[in-house]
Amino acid sequence: MNVAYHLHKQQKDPAVITSIGIDEKGEELINIFSHYGVCTDFFQVNYDHETGKVYAEPNERNEVVYDIVKPVAWDFIKWEDSHENLVSNAEFFVYGSLAARNQFSKKTLFMLLEKAKTKVLDINLRPPHFNKRIVQELISQADFLKLNLAELELITGWFSGYTNTEDRAKSIIEKFRISNMVVTMGGDGALLYFEGIEYRHKGYKVNVVDTVGSGDAFLAGLIAKFLDNATPVDALDYASGLGAFIASCTGPCPEYNVEEIYKLVQKTGE
Repeated sequence: MNVAYHLHKQQKDPAVITSIGIDEKGEELINIFSHYGVCTDFFQVNYDHETGKVYAEPNERNEVVYDIVKPVAWDFIKWEDSHENLVSNAEFFVYGSLAARNQFSKKTLFMLLEKAKTKVLDINLRPPHFNKRIVQELISQADFLKLNLAELELITGWFSGYTNTEDRAKSIIEKFRISNMVVTMGGDGALLYFEGIEYRHKGYKVNVVDTVGSGDAFLAGLIAKFLDNATPVDALDYASGLGAFIASCTGPCPEYNVEEIYKLVQKTGE
């Protein structure tokens, strides 16, 4: 949903496939997305489970720890015939590991993946909601993989002894035969592998207020620029600026306009 919000901010036309409960939080989600003009036509209503809840708290190392309630409505997303037309005509289909924690939604997810053009996996590993088998299944489906340093180290630790970031990344590309991948590295920027070529961005320095959602904003910026046929260099630059800007704000979906992102990118790049 964060990715969809930021794609809409980039004047794109995202839609979200999810399920909500008959409760105040579900109604609030509908109202928020309707207010911003993001498509809610594919929000299902579940009468047996509540709308999803996530509690995020920083630990002693200032890392965000998530308590993702289960089971919730989005654990039970049903296949609908309307999904086929939506997904087969979309330029990108974004998915993550959490949707596969329950067999019900996982089955629907893999049906959707069969119809998708370009499959973008934002892995989002949140213990204890994943295992090695599921992660490998999800990566094997991807055309483009996004992950952070911690996720890169965890996954490559399953099958390689590499300690260097670049070597770890290349080992995933080789093992899963993925030609497109991006590794976000927090304050150290990002690594993009696009059609066999490596691109690196040193990142933008900002006063960090809240990192929750910055990775989602980064991915939205990257996808938006790919939709605009931007070069990999320009796409990575803009995505890095958008991710940094959101980290300087409170909450994953603050109000902003794209001119603020261009100002940050241009000012920092001077």
